[in-house]
Amino acid sequence: MCGIVGYIGKRQAAPVILDGLERLEYRGYDSAGIAVQHEGAIQVAKATGRLEALYHLTRGGTTLLGTSGIGHTRWATHGVPNDVNAHPHTNEHGTIAVVQNGIIENYIALRERLKSKGYTFVSETDTEVVAHLLDYYYQGDARKAIIQVLQHIEGSYALGIQFADQPEAIFGVRKGCPLIIGLGDGETFMASDVTAVLKHTRRVMYPGELEIAELGTEGVQLFTTDEEPVTREVSEVAWDISAAEKGGYEHFMLKEMMEQPKVVRDTLSPHIRDGRIEIEELKISDEDLARVNRVFFVACGSAYHTGVTAKYIFESLARLRVETDLASEFIYRDPLLDKDDLVVVISQSGETADTKEALKMAREAGCRVLAIVNVVGSSIAREADFVMYTMAGPEIAVATTKAYSAQLIDLYLLAMKFASARGYLHGRKLKSMMEDLAKLPEQIELMLNSREKIQRIANRFIAARDVFFIGRGIDYAISLEGSLKLKEISYIHSEAYAAGELKHGTIALLEEGSLVAAVSTQPSLHAKLLSNIKEVKARGAVVLGVTTMGNREIEQESDFCVTLPETNPLFANSLAIIPLQMLAYYIAVGRGCDVDKPRNLAKSVTVE
Repeated sequence: MCGIVGYIGKRQAAPVILDGLERLEYRGYDSAGIAVQHEGAIQVAKATGRLEALYHLTRGGTTLLGTSGIGHTRWATHGVPNDVNAHPHTNEHGTIAVVQNGIIENYIALRERLKSKGYTFVSETDTEVVAHLLDYYYQGDARKAIIQVLQHIEGSYALGIQFADQPEAIFGVRKGCPLIIGLGDGETFMASDVTAVLKHTRRVMYPGELEIAELGTEGVQLFTTDEEPVTREVSEVAWDISAAEKGGYEHFMLKEMMEQPKVVRDTLSPHIRDGRIEIEELKISDEDLARVNRVFFVACGSAYHTGVTAKYIFESLARLRVETDLASEFIYRDPLLDKDDLVVVISQSGETADTKEALKMAREAGCRVLAIVNVVGSSIAREADFVMYTMAGPEIAVATTKAYSAQLIDLYLLAMKFASARGYLHGRKLKSMMEDLAKLPEQIELMLNSREKIQRIANRFIAARDVFFIGRGIDYAISLEGSLKLKEISYIHSEAYAAGELKHGTIALLEEGSLVAAVSTQPSLHAKLLSNIKEVKARGAVVLGVTTMGNREIEQESDFCVTLPETNPLFANSLAIIPLQMLAYYIAVGRGCDVDKPRNLAKSVTVE
């Protein structure tokens, strides 16, 4: 949530920072601001609403002179969205500027303490506390002042800091929130996400928790809170800026949906060798895999839905006990963890706050933790015992599509690896599954190429008030994600239900003309789902069927139907989710919604 950009170098800072903020818009925000140091003073400009307002206010940054500065896109937590609550925040004299992601949990107590010392507050934010605390401790040594402030604030946060009398440096520090450093030629960058700096450099560094980054024109110095210097490896980002641009598509979401065949192929290819599943990142022998007692899948949102799918696959294929948990529930339910359990945490950003807490809990319980993430160098990737990366590249749209599909592939591979190690998958069955995996990219492309049919169906339901998704087994997991996509970007009320629960209350919600998306990809459950379709139609529902090719009964009973290419039923999610993603997209577009930046949502949820 929110976005931080900092720059120090030889160029005018404001245009560089504004460009970086634009590339962080996908994270979600409701106001933006920038502070630039020039001739011993800090100039601040802030505006509510989209970034265009700040562009107009500063004439593209040209009204703010100076070669170092910090900027921010804010997502309101403390205080309503307005110019006063927008970042950066300063001390009373405007000589210290601060931008912040995350939350300072003890800000109320600190605010009262500072008020008693004569400090006046003009905003409702927790960030202003940091600016005044820095003022209180600052005696000309920026590093010492920052260290003293860190000893008093609590919570998860990332901070960008600038001092009017320190023209040669800007400062950053993180605790529980992402912050990266970009290294250029005679210039240095700071940002919440690597996409903000890719236009200028691919060389990045990932500071550790509570490491103070002092950025200058010649690079960055890192220090601990004991003022001990720290050395961090410089990484080279593999993808370039074009991967984070629309490439001619109307929306990032459409572009990212269309990239799914490539993403699936790229995620598969490193792990299939000579007819075998190879997961080098999982540094556990087959013997140790066979001794794993249980697997926990822990995640939030769409990532959680891939974990629901994985539960069905692991139990069916590897005959292994599996639990799937929402991270926000897992960390508070006191789960019974054992050292022979494997905890798999799934996160697109690698910074999801609840998922990070679950990882920490699992490690403290002595469990081994495997992370499935998309962002190299992210907090979860660094803290897990093992990491499987999803080769999705940058995902800009808030509503995930390609990262979700890549997560599914990693989970298929992991299930097959476990099944092989436990002696349940070999010979002809293994070969057949490998062949079906290899076909998925081409089959997904085939589904995407039929999007005009989905668009025609979507156009009929632009005015829908309620949409219900039903399925059984893996189809229920697919329904969960299909429903989430629709509600995320179209703002239509939507729910997913296990189809067997319809008679236990849900069916009371149906009205004449209600749209029900019925997913039926599991041959053993077709007859059961057919009965559910007849139930909802008898009560006036309109049914969109999503089923496998040749399933005539579902096709005939549905008012509209999308058929899928033949694949192993365990892989059906990868195909069935495509028309549901497109349905949500085209309904949202038809309703005039901001598809890439839906209201009230952010790409990376870095606080609970």
